[in-house]
Formats: sequence, C-alpha cells, structure tokens
Amino acid sequence: MSGYLAVISIGTNSTRVLLAESIDGRPHVAVERSIGTRLGEGIGESGMLGEEPMERTLEAVRVHVGSVRGHYLRLYAIATSAVRRATNRETFSRAVERITGVPLRVLSGEEEAAASFRGALASLAPSPGAVTGAIDVGGGSTEYAIGEGNLPERSLSVEIGAVRLTEEVPQLGGHRGPVDAASLERARAIAGERLAPLGALHGAERIALVGGSATSAASVIRAKRGRIERFELTRELLDATFTRLTALGIEERRALEGVKAQRADILPAGVLILSTALECLKMERATVTAGDLLLGFLLQQQDALAAARHQGGAGGWWNR
Repeated sequence: MSGYLAVISIGTNSTRVLLAESIDGRPHVAVERSIGTRLGEGIGESGMLGEEPMERTLEAVRVHVGSVRGHYLRLYAIATSAVRRATNRETFSRAVERITGVPLRVLSGEEEAAASFRGALASLAPSPGAVTGAIDVGGGSTEYAIGEGNLPERSLSVEIGAVRLTEEVPQLGGHRGPVDAASLERARAIAGERLAPLGALHGAERIALVGGSATSAASVIRAKRGRIERFELTRELLDATFTRLTALGIEERRALEGVKAQRADILPAGVLILSTALECLKMERATVTAGDLLLGFLLQQQDALAAARHQGGAGGWWNR
C-alpha cells in the first residue's frame, strides 16, 4: 500500500493540496498544487463566506481530490482564517466533507502556528538547540511560533493577512495605478499596530518564513517562479520589493518575472506584513522555506498515529 498522505488546505486566498511520504526520514513531495480561490473575499463586511467564493473553492477541492485520488493512505482536509471566522462555516464544512469524504478540520490560530512551525523546521538546515521562529503570513491572519524542538514553546495568531490588509487599504491592490503616499502610510500604520504583539515573543536565533506571501516575495526577488526549498532574504530586500511593487499598477505587476497573476494585487500587503513582523521581532534576516502549514500538519499526524500505536522504530510515515 502507498505510504503517501494527502492534505487539502482551504485558506483565505488559495486552496492547496499536498501529497507526500517519508523516505529515510525525509519528506518526499509527490504532488503540490495551489489554486487561487479567494474564499475570504468580502467576509470582513458580512461575516459570511460568499456564494461565489464558496463555489470557486469547492470546485478547487474537487480538482485537488481528483489529482490525488488512489495515491494516498489517508486524506485530510483543513481550513484556516476565512472559515475560522465565518458565521456560515458549518454549511461550507458539510459541502467540503461531501466532496472529500472526510471531515473538514478548522484549525485555531494556535494550531495553525504550530503546524507551520513544524513544516518550517523540516525544511531548515539542522541546528540542534537553536531557538527558531516561524512566521506564516496568510490571506486572513498571520501566525508566529517560537521554540527549540518540534513543538513550539510559544505561539501567536494576529488578525492581519495579505487579503485582509488589501481590503482595508484597497489602493494597495494597484487597480488604481501606483499607490499614493497617504495609502502607504495608512497600510504601514495598520500593519505596525496589528503585529505589535509579536514583539513579546522575540528571542529567536533564526527565522523561517512560510506561506504564499513569503514564497511569492522570494520569486519576485530572484525573478523566477518555481519551487523554493530555501531562500535567504533580508528586511532591506523586503522593503525594496514593497517599494517596487507599490510603484506599479496591477497589470505592470502581473508582467513581472516571478509574480503569479492571481496574487499580484495582494502581494504588496503580504510583503509589508513580512517586513513589519521581522521589525517587531528585531530580526534583519530570515529564510523562506518550502515546508509550511501543509507539510507540518502531515508531520503532526504522523507523530500522533505513531504514538497511538506505541511504535518508535523505523518505517514509513505510519510505521505500517
């Protein structure tokens, strides 16, 4: 039987799938796909998931299920910020379960932070005893976790993400051309205020950046798309990228090497949040990693099942 595990993750901006297994103790990714669905569109005004965003997302779930069907030992479905705060989340969750055949697990902010932390550690170079921090900027929220081992010692989820900040400051989207100075100042003020609580969790010796905003920022900086295992960047580079993006209108952004068309409107907000988070943590450098929420979640399930079976020896993900 295949040792592959699959997880479908429903976020505020995109719906993703990961199919992976462990070979010699290292994760091997077989399928990794993302579809921009913008499920969180307009939720800030109504508190409800809209009909069109839900349909887009459910269709993406169908596509993802079809892409991994027959190749996994177990399938999971998880959701984050948009579903977490939606008043109609139960209706949406039932629709997802009808498609996947498994319950939709809506992660709390702390659970999301811990899973992202675990995924980041799997992609970072080993550094025994090092205090590591992991920042995950999503569409609707930003998570941060810090610790020395696989389990974070402290974590935090704050209500700001790339989609959410762009909706609060629509000029960031670039649909009206370059962003004016007043809008830039307002966006920086909002980011600084919302992310200020991260300052209480400083002390990391190294920082990992995970999620779409981080990988997209790295793609723009290196001027090419494609999977990024690890990419070193600085806050100075992030600030320069934010300035570059906000000086362009939406179509000019989409024409840049490394930019996904669906993310061009929210990318400046994501980059600003990354830079501001590093500033709050008093860090100047960070590493973008391929390991993120999805990989971390699967690793957590591995741990839980292995513990339940009272087995700690070698074997596949599930010690079968």
